[in-house]
Amino acid sequence: MDFALSDEQEDIRRAVAALAARFPDPYWADHDERAAFPREFYDAFADAGWLGMAIPEEYGGGGLGILEASLLLQEIAASGAGMNGCSTLHLTIFGLNTIVKHGSPELRQEILPRAADGSLHVCFGVTEPDAGTDTTRISTVARRDGDDYVIDGRKVWITKAGESQKMVLIARTARRRAERPTDGMSLFLVDLASDAVRLRAIPKMGRNAVASYEVLIDGLRVPASCRVGEEGQGFRYLLDGLNPERILLAHEALGIGRAALRGAVDYARARVVFDRPIGQNQGIAFPLAEAATRLDAAELMAREAAWRYDQGLPCGKEANMAKWLCADAGFQAADRAVQTLGGMGYAREFHVERYFREARLLRLAPISQEMVLNYVSSHVLGLPKSY
Repeated sequence: MDFALSDEQEDIRRAVAALAARFPDPYWADHDERAAFPREFYDAFADAGWLGMAIPEEYGGGGLGILEASLLLQEIAASGAGMNGCSTLHLTIFGLNTIVKHGSPELRQEILPRAADGSLHVCFGVTEPDAGTDTTRISTVARRDGDDYVIDGRKVWITKAGESQKMVLIARTARRRAERPTDGMSLFLVDLASDAVRLRAIPKMGRNAVASYEVLIDGLRVPASCRVGEEGQGFRYLLDGLNPERILLAHEALGIGRAALRGAVDYARARVVFDRPIGQNQGIAFPLAEAATRLDAAELMAREAAWRYDQGLPCGKEANMAKWLCADAGFQAADRAVQTLGGMGYAREFHVERYFREARLLRLAPISQEMVLNYVSSHVLGLPKSY
């Protein structure tokens, strides 16, 4: 059993860390406060060729795996960029995996090279206001009309929709059947620049440099050639994006936790009270040591999940467990960082309050901690479903 990263993977970590260091904490605090998309950051990573690292080489990508993509996103988060940095990039990686695996040759040729060079932004449209995590209950419908589909519905919490030209969208093409509820859903790649599409930004607690949107769709006409794979098989294709999504976001949670822990340790060394650095007190030192231990343990599960996916092995259990463990460890580290800094932890000056807000998001998205435990209890332990 070999836990070491390859020389190439270590080179990726170093190169990404060096590029991300050009965008320090004040850059991210400013963009978060102004709700301004970090275009300079995005362009720098596009120019360096990182956006298409998991896209096949024949389409201008790097042809690398989810593990390498995970390392990239973890280093970005750990630099202090957090979710504001990662969310500009990770949708291109996991959202387009369905196109890579199931899109027609024409669709792949149209989309993937532009995504790899950064000229095309793509968002991922699954969640709906009245369906939540139960994707089988979506009400967005796509009705066949000759050589086209006509789509009506509503999506919510769609990250980066305002910056995107395209959306990978799931809609019902057949009625839901109780005996096979995942059948009858289809995936489409749709244009967002249409009078049939309206966007509304959602005010939120954190990660404000990358907005989330409600997307209203009224009579959007889409050529049948923009359907991804077979009609009615969209949910199955969706799974090729969901497990990598959990793996990537698990690594992002680790990165945020590392950034928060680094800030707390630096402060605990420098802050002197009663003639000694506060880090000398076990009441400060032990919680930070525990946070480091939790992060290291969670990282092992995240690495296994990425490795299994890249090897073509089943990874639903590992991807979900990694998301749960990393989100929990990242948030606990951010919480301890705020506590270590005391009142200054609540101030924007030291940035740990931003890490805290972003780490909290990862206990909700892309799937809540409770829904992960539902998955583990029924799919891993074999207990009866509770829902």
